[in-house]
Amino acid sequence: MASEGAAVRRTRAGRAEIALETITAAPASPDRLRRVLEQALVFAGAAFVGVYVPGDDPSLLCLTESAGLPRTLYGLRDGYPATGRSPVAHAHRTGRPLWLGPDELADCPEARRTPSADFSVAVLPFVPAGTGCLLAVGEHPGGFGTDDRACLELIARAVAVPVPVGPAADTGELPADAFGLAMDTGRIEVGDDILRLFGIGRDAFDGKVETLLGLTVPEDLPALMSVVEADHMSIGDRELEFRILQPSGPPKWLRLRGRLLPGGEGRPSRLVGTVADASTLRSDVTDVARVQRLAAALAMAGTVKDVGRAVVDALRKPLKADRIALAELENDRLVVTVLDPPDPEAWPELWRTEWRTEWPDAPVRAMPTLAAALREGRARIWPAGSALEPALADVGPGGLAVLPLPAGGRMAGACLIGWDRPHEFGADERALLTACAALAGQALLRAHAFDAEHELVGMLQRTLLPRRLPRLPGAVAVARYLPTTAGLEVGGDWYDVIPLADNHVAFVIGDVQGHNAGAATLMGQMRTALRAYATEGHAPDVVIALANRLLLEMETELFATCCYVAVDMEEGTAWCVRAGHPPPVLRHPDGTTEIVQAEGGPPLGVLGQADFPMTPLRLQPGAVLALTTDGLVESRDTDIDTGMERLVRALAAGDPGHLGPVADALLTGAHRGDDVALLLMRYDGMAVRPLRETWTVWRLPEAVRHARRFTQRTLRTWHVPSGIVDAALLVVSELVTNALVHTGGPVRLDLSLVNHRLRLAVTDTSPRSPVKPTNIGWEATGGRGILLVEAVSAAWGTVPVSGGKQVWADLVPEG
Repeated sequence: MASEGAAVRRTRAGRAEIALETITAAPASPDRLRRVLEQALVFAGAAFVGVYVPGDDPSLLCLTESAGLPRTLYGLRDGYPATGRSPVAHAHRTGRPLWLGPDELADCPEARRTPSADFSVAVLPFVPAGTGCLLAVGEHPGGFGTDDRACLELIARAVAVPVPVGPAADTGELPADAFGLAMDTGRIEVGDDILRLFGIGRDAFDGKVETLLGLTVPEDLPALMSVVEADHMSIGDRELEFRILQPSGPPKWLRLRGRLLPGGEGRPSRLVGTVADASTLRSDVTDVARVQRLAAALAMAGTVKDVGRAVVDALRKPLKADRIALAELENDRLVVTVLDPPDPEAWPELWRTEWRTEWPDAPVRAMPTLAAALREGRARIWPAGSALEPALADVGPGGLAVLPLPAGGRMAGACLIGWDRPHEFGADERALLTACAALAGQALLRAHAFDAEHELVGMLQRTLLPRRLPRLPGAVAVARYLPTTAGLEVGGDWYDVIPLADNHVAFVIGDVQGHNAGAATLMGQMRTALRAYATEGHAPDVVIALANRLLLEMETELFATCCYVAVDMEEGTAWCVRAGHPPPVLRHPDGTTEIVQAEGGPPLGVLGQADFPMTPLRLQPGAVLALTTDGLVESRDTDIDTGMERLVRALAAGDPGHLGPVADALLTGAHRGDDVALLLMRYDGMAVRPLRETWTVWRLPEAVRHARRFTQRTLRTWHVPSGIVDAALLVVSELVTNALVHTGGPVRLDLSLVNHRLRLAVTDTSPRSPVKPTNIGWEATGGRGILLVEAVSAAWGTVPVSGGKQVWADLVPEG
């Protein structure tokens, strides 16, 4: 009998029975159920195995534990209705096992189309019936054989009453090394041992998972977040090692094991598991951990430089390398994106001669050994003393590793790692370099596409914004624009500086809702419309009201915010109008800084009958006015009030004499999740203020004579030379006569003198500009007036104004 029993134990089912007895006899542990299921992978040849049991809602059978390949390869769900027609529900209700091949699965009403077509499914109910079932998937032709079925039946009996793998939410009994995290609220229950590992007392712990994450080493946080965020997890077991900061000394290594439990009706999904001290289990970071950490860092790398920094951080210190270079391959040149160290003197002479911009771009033809390695497409290592061309030998005199970076069927670039002292390359290092090269190549290709598209987006945005700001009378203005790095779509932030008549200037900043081509198009339209309305001479509130009406008539679903400040450079006065936009910030000459308390109206394009009140401002020479969009003062982590106060402090600390550096400092640390536009204006006051006088021309028979008399009297008061006075009287006669004869409505004559330049301007209500005749015969009775104005003037022209036009002429003394 003894020999017969030994023979039985040597069969596959016998070995499985021994393994299961060993597992179930051991003290209870969180991973016991998973270890039981893994025996199906070993002894039954299963590719996937899972346990489905009734959840809090008995009408739903939930997947509570699994092992093997992802369930999605076979179209399996997290849960099945207990009354449905799925194989899981059928075995659960009837208590009879099901053995289904590809043909039977094809006829199953709840089967999904899957990438893996030829597979078999076994569903074994637990005892007693109605307590759940075991589901196994196999890819062997012919399905599960006799020995396979015997092993699966043993495993089903071993998990007939599933062993808990985490804390029970309803008992309140939490093992000292266990935790339970509610995925919807972020509230976490933890055992005393876990709190001790993190150095937090029970009374001091607030129950938030963020409190524990805040003690994690920043480099390990991305990998840890991939476990504790529900969007990144599927049902099943997860294991991860990470580091936490200590009050003194090196970080401590911890090991997390957990699984995601699906939610039910009124019950959120939960992450349950254990955390243990792993410091005694490891003396240093393993190569697998390095690759995992590099993969996590590359997954979050957006730009080519981000990829380079991630590779340097992952390889240089662990390999104790003296220099690392990451370069993109463009035609026959290696365009370096990251050098560590960045000092040119640390790199070969050839590289220094090709140092054209921030980094060099070295010709591949000058490094035939490198070119051969790129053609072969595999990592190459040269120990100390290898015969290499100088461009490579000086990179690593003690040893050189060249990692071609493959991606998308081509070579994306290369990574060069060099040592100064002789370096012995172990087998583990070679494997690490090969694994990192594949990850970096794919990331470099993605980042290059991101950089190219982001540059295209930035170029499009720049074409929609002013190419340069105009020179202003009595003021200096600078502007900055930062596109978002959170995506590739163009945003709707804009700014503008609009010179107006009589030394008035309008400063505008705005933001169209959204980040897409529609927002960019609307931004361009709104900027053009505001410039047109302002140039026509409308008051600030009218300009904004007209823009609001235009946006409503465009029938778009988007809206816009705007802040418009019109400044009289001669008087130092201003009017501010806000339409749902953050208020300006004003820095006074003595350094005190405040948020302008300007009344505001609704955003543009929201209400047809909206008021946009004007708020007066007084500017002293040396004052600085700051206009910005909400991207600078508001983010997910900062409310707008806090952001505005931070802007006030930063503007107060800046040097108003150098607006460019002030603008750059204000943008330092700006949240790049949204576009940022910034417009700064320093008011200096006008050194020479023009002399101005205005005359309203009445439509009387003697109107022209009255206008000439007013002009002569004014110019004598200003001590204008007599020659200029005679020419001015002629111009006034012609322009006023034209306005009275060819237009209706009011006519106004404006005189201004600045730096000996006299401007005469006549404003009327007709939009038609005077046309200079090309040919006048001796018998013509009109048309000579404009020719006379042109003959005696240094310049003349016409500009549209609100409700009409203004014709002007400039006179200057000769010599």
